[in-house]
Amino acid sequence: MSALQNKFKARLSGSRFRILNEELYTTTSQTAFQRFSSNPELYDQYHEGFRHQVEQWPINPIDVIVQTLRNQVGSKRSDNKIIIADFGCGDAQLATQLLKVSVMGSCPFEVHSFDLVASCNLVTACDMSNVPLNAKVVDVAIFCLSLMGTNLADFVREAHRTLKDTGRLKIAEVRSRFESRSGKDELKDFIDVLDKLGFECIKTDRSNKMFVLLDLTKNGKPPRKEIEFTAKPCIYKRR
Repeated sequence: MSALQNKFKARLSGSRFRILNEELYTTTSQTAFQRFSSNPELYDQYHEGFRHQVEQWPINPIDVIVQTLRNQVGSKRSDNKIIIADFGCGDAQLATQLLKVSVMGSCPFEVHSFDLVASCNLVTACDMSNVPLNAKVVDVAIFCLSLMGTNLADFVREAHRTLKDTGRLKIAEVRSRFESRSGKDELKDFIDVLDKLGFECIKTDRSNKMFVLLDLTKNGKPPRKEIEFTAKPCIYKRR
């Protein structure tokens, strides 16, 4: 292709990504699962655009989470693997990186990756509000830039169901979803909702200018079934 053709192709790809991005934020997970299951090529188009966006960031939150988990296992081998559930895994980069880790000749991680379409053999296609895992089997549940849709409370309740009582929930999200021009701290409101859904926030990391990281544990309270919430959609700029 000529330079001009490549430019037009990039614009079309970016436009398609923004349309799909806004659609994912404004529909339920059930609707999104049905739509993408019927049209898996849309999933490829979305993630092509998403990868392009993340490449422009100074750091990818997936890399931060991977490093945190690697530090957790250290250099000592354990017979018990750390069971991880990656909700909204995309092309399973978290699993790809963690399954390469070796401690004394053995990988310390077992990763279950879930998304709307099985883009590779590491991914299980499903609705994120209903993943094929038993209750209380997961050590770490992760939502990395994947809290999309109008039924986010269902996702968090599902993470609570699958997590062991000693498990951790890690959330990475774009900062703009919790910031407003008025100066209101909408992240606090989000953390308050998570408390009603059974999680206590034990660490908030706002050191990165693009995204915020939350580390949470179960607070001993059952998730309230009547709670519903959504966060502001992440709308990417048109170029």
